[in-house]
Amino acid sequence: MKILKPQKILFNTLNKINNLLEETSKSDEISNIELEEYRTENIELNDITIEKSIISYTDIISSNLEKNSFIDVEFKNCNFSNTSFEGCSFIRCEFNNCKLTGCNFIDSRIYNVSFTETNMNYINLSMASIENVIFNNAGLRNSSFQENKLKNIIFEQADLTQAQFFKTSLKGIDISNSNIEGIVISLDDIKGAIINELQAVDLISLIGVKIKLTNF
Repeated sequence: MKILKPQKILFNTLNKINNLLEETSKSDEISNIELEEYRTENIELNDITIEKSIISYTDIISSNLEKNSFIDVEFKNCNFSNTSFEGCSFIRCEFNNCKLTGCNFIDSRIYNVSFTETNMNYINLSMASIENVIFNNAGLRNSSFQENKLKNIIFEQADLTQAQFFKTSLKGIDISNSNIEGIVISLDDIKGAIINELQAVDLISLIGVKIKLTNF
């Protein structure tokens, strides 16, 4: 499966900015910007579009960034901890070495997006539409997937420890090289997933079977 990357060929000369709020006060459609080393918290920024841009070494924490659209955006070394992206669209985006701990992605659209070396522990992805997405070495401990539409998803050495899946089918999805210790999932939702033999032992309790160790 091929994940479409941000279309950098469309990037013109990027306009360097140092204040996102100031830029969005001029227009709700922003294109070809480079935001670097911007730090703020507890801000509210809604109903804007950012496209063909690079956002790096930026911290926007405990903020409300709901109902925004990010198209062809590369996020590098950013910290968005405890920020809400509810109802947002992410199309052809990359998150590289970012921190999304405790973020809210409820009811978002995530299409052709890669999360690489990114801390997504305690993220809430409930009711999000997730298609053509790779979680590569991503931390997803205690993450929440509820009533998701998953299509063409790759978990590559992801940490799904104690992740919760509710009414979200993993049929056809390979989680065999990811950590699923303590995963919370129903038999219906795990049915058809690709797992390894050790994970099968962890999941056998779903069918009400207990393993008795014997001594030889």
